[in-house]
Amino acid sequence: MTLRDITDRISKAAPAANSAAGAVSLIAVSKTQPNERVQGVLEEGHRIFGENKVQEAAGKWPAFREQFDGVKLHLIGPLQTNKARQAMELADAIHTLDRPKLANTLARLAQELGRCPDLFVQVNTGEEDQKAGVMPDKADAFIAECLALDLPVKGLMCIPPVNEEASLHFALLAKIAARNGLRDLSMGMSSDFEKAIALGATHVRVGSAIFGERDAV
Repeated sequence: MTLRDITDRISKAAPAANSAAGAVSLIAVSKTQPNERVQGVLEEGHRIFGENKVQEAAGKWPAFREQFDGVKLHLIGPLQTNKARQAMELADAIHTLDRPKLANTLARLAQELGRCPDLFVQVNTGEEDQKAGVMPDKADAFIAECLALDLPVKGLMCIPPVNEEASLHFALLAKIAARNGLRDLSMGMSSDFEKAIALGATHVRVGSAIFGERDAV
């Protein structure tokens, strides 16, 4: 499968979901991918990428940004507070705001830096012990807390459990977003992004379908 195949599928899925043309952003998840694969996708004209780890992003993207204009970097992995400053300096968006300590750290750094990336609150829709994210019944209060800190919360993000129907989780995330007045939904990956678009996704995170299988970490 190629980048064009994915963009074509997104273009077809968006009208079916009554999404405006161009309303769905494709985040090419480049974590652990060799630089030559990433460069190939950049040379095709794609500019929105996702990384899990701040350290990997820091080693990869400053050089690519010097070579290619208009790159937008989204951090989509769990964020430790001690990496928050570096994350804010690198990223255009952070998709994994999930706890008060991190919210307070980002708010303080935003004052110091005079800027803040767009933020997505991660919701643990499957209530999985091993997974990051605020629990669904705590999401409203946490979103309100983040907004009270003047954080630029644009939307919500989720990663459904692998053994459950993803659409149920996408629908839950959309419901939480709607009642909190949030428009953006970061949901859907290589195997289910069309289902996510049907339920209102504005950002889909696709890796292996674009780049091929990742190298082992």
